[in-house]
Amino acid sequence: MFNRNNLPSVPNPFSSRQDGAARAPPRDPYASQGQGPAPPRRNEQAYPPRGRGDYDTRMHDGYGASRHSPAPPQYDGTGSQRGMTSRSSGMKGRQGTPGATWQLRPAKSPDNTYTFRNLVAVSPMDIPPSRDGSDILLLLQNAYVVSARPYDGFPPGQISLSDAQRTWMGIALTDIVSVEMYDPFSNGGQAYLGAMDMEIGFASQKKQEQKPYDQDELAKVVTGLFENQVFAPGQRLMMDLRSIPLLLVVKTVQLMDLTEKSSSAPTTSDPTARGIVTAHTAINFYKDAKTPIQLKGSTRRPAANSIVAPDFKFENMGIGGLDTEFSTIFRRAFASRIFPPGLVEKLGIQHVKGILLFGPPGTGKTLIARQIGKMLNAREPKVINGPEVLNKYVGQSEENIRKLFADAEKEYKEKGDESGLHIIIFDELDAVCKQRGSGAGGGTGVGDSVVNQLLSKLDGVDQLNNILLIGMTNRMDMIDDALLRPGRLEVHMEISLPDEHGRSQILKIHTQKMRENNVMDRDVDLAELAHLTKNFSGAEINGLVKSATSFAFNRHVKVGTMAGISDDIDQMKVNRQDFFNALEEVKPAFGVSEAELEKCLHGGIIHYSPFIDNILAEGRLFVEQVRKPDSTPLFSVLLHGPPASGKTALAAKIAIDSEYPFIKLVSPEDMVGFNEMAKVQYLSKVFMDAYKSPMSIIVMDNIERIVDWVPIGPRFSNSVLQTIMVLLSKQPPKGRRLLILATTNERSVLQQLDIFNSFNSDIPVPNVNSYEELAHVMQKSGAFSPQDIQRSLEEIRDITQSQEVGVGIKRILLGIETAKQDADMASRFSGVISRAVAERQYS
Repeated sequence: MFNRNNLPSVPNPFSSRQDGAARAPPRDPYASQGQGPAPPRRNEQAYPPRGRGDYDTRMHDGYGASRHSPAPPQYDGTGSQRGMTSRSSGMKGRQGTPGATWQLRPAKSPDNTYTFRNLVAVSPMDIPPSRDGSDILLLLQNAYVVSARPYDGFPPGQISLSDAQRTWMGIALTDIVSVEMYDPFSNGGQAYLGAMDMEIGFASQKKQEQKPYDQDELAKVVTGLFENQVFAPGQRLMMDLRSIPLLLVVKTVQLMDLTEKSSSAPTTSDPTARGIVTAHTAINFYKDAKTPIQLKGSTRRPAANSIVAPDFKFENMGIGGLDTEFSTIFRRAFASRIFPPGLVEKLGIQHVKGILLFGPPGTGKTLIARQIGKMLNAREPKVINGPEVLNKYVGQSEENIRKLFADAEKEYKEKGDESGLHIIIFDELDAVCKQRGSGAGGGTGVGDSVVNQLLSKLDGVDQLNNILLIGMTNRMDMIDDALLRPGRLEVHMEISLPDEHGRSQILKIHTQKMRENNVMDRDVDLAELAHLTKNFSGAEINGLVKSATSFAFNRHVKVGTMAGISDDIDQMKVNRQDFFNALEEVKPAFGVSEAELEKCLHGGIIHYSPFIDNILAEGRLFVEQVRKPDSTPLFSVLLHGPPASGKTALAAKIAIDSEYPFIKLVSPEDMVGFNEMAKVQYLSKVFMDAYKSPMSIIVMDNIERIVDWVPIGPRFSNSVLQTIMVLLSKQPPKGRRLLILATTNERSVLQQLDIFNSFNSDIPVPNVNSYEELAHVMQKSGAFSPQDIQRSLEEIRDITQSQEVGVGIKRILLGIETAKQDADMASRFSGVISRAVAERQYS
């Protein structure tokens, strides 16, 4: 029999010794664990040639390739031989040379040695052993690197893969695996691992232990067992320690080039970044929250019980425009949980137990909760909707709350501060946590009992320190105040409408697949769309993208059919015009009241007098005053003048030209049939909506009509009046800016009601007073010839015997529209205006 021990020792190419000698192997952890003798060491053995008479063990290169003999044929286990690439193909025809490939079938590991040492077995007939007996590095599926050892008696045409390896590669036992030699130094770059992060947990539910694992000892065992193997992010492997099978997952790696002056690359979770494990590789361990494994720190390496996954990236969550909010949530709720419990105990603090996410609908609150599991290295969060808590049976609603905390209570009693984090996500929190005593729950008191039960679990006598409750609501004002104090839901994070940068991120997320699959036309400019989608929420941007695709689909529907698809469907692309059509169809809930403002500007602004230019210039001055961050966050302006003088049109013009993202018109028409309480609620909601946008303008038209003022009496609604006065002086939230433009026909009335002084400035708006101004208006209308204009002005002077006109611009434009219906436009117009002038003289 061939004696493997008589072969001379050959230097290990992966040895970190400078003299080129093979590194002394670590102590074999399997020698005393009842698993049988350890396999012979690879640098002390060799395998005899099999199957081919011309195979010469003395002619191998460093990776087991024969320089002179052709590769042995591949055997698929069915009695047939599948030859490799023909010898005439050059380098591909020689075994072990770069580019040589095998097609092998996966098989189970021959014994635990291969399973728990992250090795794969191959047949010596397929891949002979290396000359120095070191493990052979193989590249599988052109993506995964493994360490292989030829195994006596292993069937040719197969390669053994453990369960962990097959899970990592996504390979089934019925697949065919492409195998080739791998040279870690082929790229000429960083080939060694300077550091890596690994997640560790129990591989079996039956074999577990409560004794904590020291991280320093774990690092020594890992580097000893897997030295000279190649690791990459996402790789899964198993090892056996103290007869307990452990599952390890590589999260991130940091590559180094030991041939240079300790040059290193940034830490990365890119699965294509791979390197060789050495005795000097620094390993940081993170506990798998799904298993009860415990890690013990040391002075050099504190216990790494971080709840944030080391390979976490914000872009993986599919949420855009919330970078600042995530940073604040991490600092307030998660930062203290990274550090060892002993350090937190020295500070004398407790972890944050609750976060409240509030804001307008569609801004991403529920999406954050849905994706937060990707960010955390913890148990899967429990998600519950508020209405699901309520139950018709007595006491069942309270029992549902207790069940949410049952697992956390049990583990906290057993492990104390070493307990893992339990996350509870509570959507629509306002449905069950309304103000106590408000009668919520139909008068049965169920709502109050649910709030009391939740308060006791969050911060009661037997308080827990291993829970995090994340609540979400659109109506923070409805939630009981006791739930919002520190110690309970103490972190209040507003998820507001995204800014332009955030909208650009959201558009990139929702159009990512379009761009990757080349179904979005090149003329689509996402930066342009982000600018045009002012005050769009994340959900509305998603709706915009879906609307644009519907227009693209519609172009490829057969003419005359509803379900037929044209033959050029493979050329379908979503283009710029599709998005512009979608912008006409999808409107933001919190945006510019374009339709109402356009009605106010019917006919446009006619600059018949220098006063009009001065009014618009002063309005632009107030707009810029509110826009500047270091200026006034709240400013109110009152435009007053005679009826029909164009006050509303001027206010609408100032608002539209400001390009503020939120503009809302409030007029008496919106509140027809409202009682006092309904008006108060409507006005409060308009201002609350305005506070949600960074910059807002509210146009309050005909303010005396809004307060129900009538001259007989006089009578007015004091509740509405007081509400308006309070809202005019109420400062918006920090970072929000508001400009209020109000109009009135009764300046003296507002002075009597003591609301006039609530405005920061007032602008008088005049009528069309002179005949020159009237002639300018007639000329700009384009309805009259110069002769008709001159004749009309003369007739008006003769009829009224007045040198002043004094008629509002709105009434003049209405008279022009009336005159257009008459054959003699000049006479008809002069008659209408003469009556208006006479009314002014006798009023």
